[in-house]
Amino acid sequence: MSDSVFEKASRRSFITISSLAIGGLALAGCAPKTSTGASGGANGGSEPRLGVGNNGQVGKGRAGAMADTLFIAGFQWGAPATFNPLAPTAAWPTSANAMQIVYETLLRWNIATGEILPGLAKEYKLDGTNTVTLTMQDGITFSDGSPCTAQDVAATFALGKVNDGIATAAFFQVADAIEATDDKTVVVTVSKKTKNVGRVLRMLTETYILPAAIFSKIDPAKLPTEIMDKPIGTGPFTLAKADQTQVVLALNENYWGKTYYGGLPAVKQIIHPIFKSAEDGNIKLQSGELDISQQFVSQIWKMWEGGKPVGTYLKDKPYYVPGSMPMLLMNTTKSGLDNPAVRKAIASAIDYAAIADTAMSGYSAEVQPSLIMPAGAEGKFFNADDAAANGWKYDAAAAEKLLTDAGAKKGGDGVYVLNGNRLGPWKLITPTGWTDWNASCEIIAKGLKAIGIDCSTNFPQQAETTQAIQGGTFDLAVWYVSGVNADTPWARFKDIMSQSEGKPVGKTTFANYGRWKNDEVEALLTEAAQATDDTSKKAAYDKLDALYRKEVPACPIMYRPDEFYAYNASNFFNWPDEKNSYAPPMFRGAGNTWMYKIKKIAG
Repeated sequence: MSDSVFEKASRRSFITISSLAIGGLALAGCAPKTSTGASGGANGGSEPRLGVGNNGQVGKGRAGAMADTLFIAGFQWGAPATFNPLAPTAAWPTSANAMQIVYETLLRWNIATGEILPGLAKEYKLDGTNTVTLTMQDGITFSDGSPCTAQDVAATFALGKVNDGIATAAFFQVADAIEATDDKTVVVTVSKKTKNVGRVLRMLTETYILPAAIFSKIDPAKLPTEIMDKPIGTGPFTLAKADQTQVVLALNENYWGKTYYGGLPAVKQIIHPIFKSAEDGNIKLQSGELDISQQFVSQIWKMWEGGKPVGTYLKDKPYYVPGSMPMLLMNTTKSGLDNPAVRKAIASAIDYAAIADTAMSGYSAEVQPSLIMPAGAEGKFFNADDAAANGWKYDAAAAEKLLTDAGAKKGGDGVYVLNGNRLGPWKLITPTGWTDWNASCEIIAKGLKAIGIDCSTNFPQQAETTQAIQGGTFDLAVWYVSGVNADTPWARFKDIMSQSEGKPVGKTTFANYGRWKNDEVEALLTEAAQATDDTSKKAAYDKLDALYRKEVPACPIMYRPDEFYAYNASNFFNWPDEKNSYAPPMFRGAGNTWMYKIKKIAG
């Protein structure tokens, strides 16, 4: 095991930018009857156990075949339709950027550190902003035993050239070419126009590598619609069974990566039950009938306070590592909202603490006036001093002063009028059923009314909301932008501020939904995209964020976990957490590391 990824530095010689018994298995009866303390080894030794419940507890383990089964939930909510990774409705775990356990990517990304780690490629090298050269691992095979080579890599991305309706088509917006120069070497030519290496690397961390022998035989027009029930990937698991109740994966004993990872995963099979509701899954997590889950649990701390061996990565609030930044979008084509003073007043009128505590069960840290996540992988780019000096925070009196300083006066109905324009009525929208966002909107609307802005909420269906936001017919909206990934914070600045993707009202756009206009920002985005080291990147991001704080085209309302990583140490311990941080709290990317390191409690 001398070549194990766990026995060397996490990046090994990696070069960075800067230089189950398958079938009708029931969950019932799987949970342990009682929990015990966490001292004692897996086989009764005296060494302390790590990666246990937040209350220090573990269970007694499951018996028989179930002891080697991992139960997981939070990814699949209906009967699987297809396991075609190019399909927009692909089932777990073949859905895009979900878990790299059937299909794998060239590189793996770590949300905690921002590192880009080996995957199917054992290393990559950059030639400035010109090329990315990747060297493949030794002996990679697909689950049918056929070799996976650099030619499969090039062919995977080339599918985006024959069908512009699949995700890999976007690769050729940031890359001019991808070529297999031999069986183990892939050379990506970065777009000479954008020179955006970050976006290239992001796609290399998120794109599953597919067997050319299979996908080359599919009619290009049918690539996203082809029904597949037997996915052939390079990952450590294969699909064994899928129906309306569960998806079952079996361990691939011949997995190519067992040398690289120092062995095979610690479980023989993985079962994803398909629950009717999130609450059903939460009950199973609490009881220990689920080992790990990626779904929202209100007040999860009540589980370990109630004696259950449930754990999260962080042991205190916000419990989860932030990775998403839902935004209040403001349509700057609307009178009143075209004024930055009004937009900054709106940002100052939001009770962010109430959103974190009420809508998010305390799972959000204090929101900062920035498009950069202040903690984790992006923290090195956050300028706390400028945010404090030139940003905003919840302060109703300061919000009203911004309005009056701009010349606004209250009408007889208590609503401000500025330059002859009444501030409202404005509708604040987000999709119905998005409960934490719905609750956030109610808090925002209440705050705006309190400072003299006429605002009410409306929660249409998701399709209607999407159409209004992309078409620019909304007033205010709570919506998502790029979460934390290998291309952020650049991608988030692009989502909110890009001028190049701007479209007039009525035309669909996928960035700058508020149609904010500015002559400076595109050059700054280009500067940040082409920066080749952290120092020059931070300098560019400082300028972008300063412009953002001045103009406030949108504002973050919470820091939402990218994934709700929570586990129950009833059957396994040694889960990653802040005290046992050998792997990040992720299900994809670098998160697949924990599958090799969790340990059974029962002998």
